[in-house]
Amino acid sequence: METLKKHLPEYLMEAAELGLFMVSAGVFTILFESPSSPVHQAIANADLRRFLIGVAMGTTAIALIYSPWGKQSGAHMNPAITLTFYRAGKVKRQDAIFYILFQCLGGLAGVSLVALLFGNLFTQPPVNYVVTVPGWLGWMGAVLGELVIAFIMMMMVLLTSNHKKLNPYTGLFAGCLVMLYVTFEAPLSGFGMNPARSFASALPAQNWTAFWLYVCVPPMGMASASALYQSWFGRRAMKCAKLHHANHKRCIFRCNYQQQELINLSDRLLKP
Repeated sequence: METLKKHLPEYLMEAAELGLFMVSAGVFTILFESPSSPVHQAIANADLRRFLIGVAMGTTAIALIYSPWGKQSGAHMNPAITLTFYRAGKVKRQDAIFYILFQCLGGLAGVSLVALLFGNLFTQPPVNYVVTVPGWLGWMGAVLGELVIAFIMMMMVLLTSNHKKLNPYTGLFAGCLVMLYVTFEAPLSGFGMNPARSFASALPAQNWTAFWLYVCVPPMGMASASALYQSWFGRRAMKCAKLHHANHKRCIFRCNYQQQELINLSDRLLKP
């Protein structure tokens, strides 16, 4: 319970971040996909509408990652990311448990808020709580799609966040990937890549179609990326669990950036 008290601000930030992401997903999906929406009626091309949703969701992700809350909590917003950093030794067990719990609660709160505000426009087809279900290739296509996008996302995060010059841009790259995933991968799996996000839609919709793959596959894809990264660069190359660390917000993780800063400060003080 001591950890809960100390790190409650970060847990609440994670909940708020995924909640806001789900609000954005719900509102923009209604805007572009609800048949009664003037925007939907004005844009007949489904691919163009999906691209515009992708732009909106990518922009939302970037805004959350670079927000004061995202800078402090690390902007995981995803149990698969938290579990990957936990297995790599960057997140303590209690923090990982509470991060995942609050991510699920935050996502569910966001979906519930949109349902309360928009009613049938959100809860009925074609929007249907923005639930993630397999697309035109069935569950096998969804497994492949979720595995690939999770692997690429985590590999990008590790390569950029641990690179001195690229670290400040990790959030931008993440947002661009979200845009591409919504545009090109969503027809395969609905673009889950996030067990908390899929849970937040599945529970109120009571639609558990292939739910197991949205829980199991993203962590597998991200764990594979982490294992490959560590085999290339070594375990110590992974500095922190934050997506954006070039800020002055507190860090609750096992952070090598802090150690390096202390070493640099010591070197400057000892330098004749």
